This record gives sequence, C-alpha cells and structure tokens, in this order.
Amino acid sequence: MRRLQWAAALVVAIGFATPLVAQAPRSLPDSAFARLVASLSEPSGYFDTDNLISNEDSYLHVAGTLRRLSTAGGAYIGVGPDQNFSYIAAARPSIAFIVDIRRDNLLHHVLLKALFALSRNRLEYLCLLFGRQAPADTAGWGSRDIVSLLAFVDTTRHSPAAVARTKSRVLDHVRRSPIPLSAADLATIARFHDAFVTQGPALRFNSLGRPPQAYYPDYRRLLTETDLTGRQANFLAHESDFQFVRSLQGRNLIVPVVGDLGGDKAFPAVATWLRANRESVSALYTSNVEQYLFRNGTFDRFASTVAQLPRTERSVILRSYFQGGHPQQVAGYHATQIAQSIGTFAAVAAGRGFSSYRELVTRDIIKP
Repeated sequence: MRRLQWAAALVVAIGFATPLVAQAPRSLPDSAFARLVASLSEPSGYFDTDNLISNEDSYLHVAGTLRRLSTAGGAYIGVGPDQNFSYIAAARPSIAFIVDIRRDNLLHHVLLKALFALSRNRLEYLCLLFGRQAPADTAGWGSRDIVSLLAFVDTTRHSPAAVARTKSRVLDHVRRSPIPLSAADLATIARFHDAFVTQGPALRFNSLGRPPQAYYPDYRRLLTETDLTGRQANFLAHESDFQFVRSLQGRNLIVPVVGDLGGDKAFPAVATWLRANRESVSALYTSNVEQYLFRNGTFDRFASTVAQLPRTERSVILRSYFQGGHPQQVAGYHATQIAQSIGTFAAVAAGRGFSSYRELVTRDIIKP
C-alpha cells in the first residue's frame, strides 16, 4: 500500500517539477493577509525553545548556494525566527511563508514586521529592536557595514524614559496588526521585545528547561556571520538586502503560519495555495525539524507534502545538522548547513525512502 501511495505521489511530483507562470499577488491588502494567515494556520504546538534567535552558527554557509541557484521569484518556505530573512534576501522570492509549530513564532514575526514598518533603513531597524535612539539623519548610514551599525548601538546612551518610549511606539504599531491579537499575545510580544532591549546583541538562543550551550552563538555573531566566501550575508549586512525584505513585509508577502511541517493541515494548505497560484518553491528551509519528524513518525507525511510542492530543477531544501561528523562540517562551527534538490528528495522518498535521519542529511547533498 505504501509503495502504491508513493508511486502516485511520484507521478504527481513529476507534474509539479515544471516551471509555472506565476499568478501570486504583487501585494496583499491587510484583510486578505489576515485571512490567509488564519486559513493556513492550525492550533499551536509545543517546542522547547524561546525562538527569538537561531542557534545555527553555520546558517549562512548555504547563502552562496541560494544565490547561485536563485532565478528570483517563486516562493520561500521556512521555519523559526529572522534567519529566514537572510535566506529570503539571498533567494529573492516573490512571496514567503514562515511555517512554525509555535504560535509564539508567529507573534515574534508580528513584532519584526512592526519594526520593518517603522524603519526606513537598517540603522533605524536595529535602534528600534534594541531600544536605542536613532540619529535624526540616518541617510548616510546605508553604505556602512554591520559592524559599524552595531558599534552605534553599543555606544549610544539610552535613558529608561527613551527606552520606554521606543517600546511603547513599537507596541502601538503591533496593536494595529491585521492579525487578531489577544491581551496575552500582546504581553508575549512585549516580552520578546524586552529581551532584545535588555540583552542587546549579546542575546543568545535559549532552550526551556535546559542550560544554554557554550556553542550557541550570540546575536552579534549571527548578524556578522559570513557565507563560505567570507562575505557578510545576514540581511542586515547590506542595505539592498534589508530593503528587499522590507519591501516584501510592506506588501504583506511574508506570511507567518502556525503549523507542523509533519502535520496534515498547515503545510499541505501552503502547498495547495502555491499550486492554485501557480507559484513554484525556490527554497524550503527546515532547520533540523526533520530530525523530530523521524522521531515522531510523521516524516513520511512531510515528505508527501514536499513532493506536492510546485518546483523547478533549481528548487532546494536547506537543513541544519547538529550531531557532528558531517562531510560538509566546517572547522570551528558546531552546526552544518546542507542543501539538497527538492526533486532529488522527492524521488528518493517516493522510491525506497530514507532509512534514517543520518542518511537524509548525507545523501545527494549539493556541493557548496
């Protein structure tokens, strides 16, 4: 029975491998954006992290692969917080969906969306994020590197009154979000913002109930990290990358969705929306979610949905691997970033499948 199901899935998958004439909107009105978020989302699940920043020190090592394979356009799908923006900046999609099992992740993206709306440039964004007062004229900062911007954040004096005004300004904008927010949601968003304001660029990834690991990078390192060529590739490292992401945010084309990648509602609903709008996937970023899908017995359902995603021969899956000993592991980094063709993944999954998570992350991977 499983072979018959996968044979059918492979036939469908082959049909989805052809380039499509995109019909996705150039922008979404607030009301349509809110309806799309609600229609795609499912009830929140649990994961034991605070999801404010990534713990993937190597996350930008696939940025060069994305730039090399990207033809601009298409759809990006990812999980987690703002590392997605750096992948979006590299892939230059027409629309992006952030599908994460935690409603808190959606709330975090509501906060980040407000920061984009209130900021004209990278320096203003960082000042709002960290509760600093931006200079009156920020026009000349566009050509400065991320280290210079962080130095401004580090050295700018901030009084409690000024910080309070900044936090109030951001939360006022959050309250105008088209996504309905409860009082508890607003309190969670305020708590998230306070963590950035209080800890600044020293903020680290936090696992609930487990002590922080020494290898977790702080936010400063994530912002200043490079790709494998040594180019700083965070979305805040270059003004053009920031403005691209800001444009998508302003047009409501970065869509946060509450959903389990191994579930039967949200992720399949995103696939259905893409097919209806004839939009191929350019990149699917799963972090290390597939490790948990193997444990939970839901990997096959995830793979079936991936096979149904419209794609081209350039469409890729991006993964993070934490267990060490990977052929592509870079010295000095705890995590390894991996890219694999979605078409290759679908073909293997439709055949004999992947026997283990280790095979998944080592088979048919794209050379950097």
